[in-house]
Amino acid sequence: MKKLLLHVCCAPCASACVERLLESERDIVLFFSNSNIHTEEEFEKRLFHVRRLAEIHSLELLVDEYDHAAWLRSVSMLADYAVQPEGGRRCRECFSFSLGRAAARAEELGMNFATTLTVSPHKNSRLIFEVGGAFSGFEPWDFKKKDGFKRSIELSKHYGFYRQNFCGCEFSFRAAEV
Repeated sequence: MKKLLLHVCCAPCASACVERLLESERDIVLFFSNSNIHTEEEFEKRLFHVRRLAEIHSLELLVDEYDHAAWLRSVSMLADYAVQPEGGRRCRECFSFSLGRAAARAEELGMNFATTLTVSPHKNSRLIFEVGGAFSGFEPWDFKKKDGFKRSIELSKHYGFYRQNFCGCEFSFRAAEV
């Protein structure tokens, strides 16, 4: 079985995904690629906790370049991108941006890839599978199943991981403030 590059959005979400993949005897490499995260300080805060997760499980962690301007350009192709609700068309573009970067890295390394995004009850797994399926080597793991999100909360508390209240982009941050 091929190694699996796991696109990681944050340590809380990744915790239960990593646990499940390791229980399935998968050999995984973590890939933190989140140019959607607004601000660089927030990006670094999440990365700090992902590094802790990697250390806990003795996993390799690859960190993609933070390029928020490129992410903004990719979602701004939608005329009303700033007012799209969570789960709307902007999210499709965001998933495409992040999963595209994961797919490119996985191909470069000769691996398949998956994403932790499917563990969140706020993310549409079918949409993620549709977007991910456009890329070669995508494995559609639905980490929401078998109480994956509940387990991620338990593990986050156990390890003391920072749990944010927004997906990462400034648009979801504004919605979380309301």
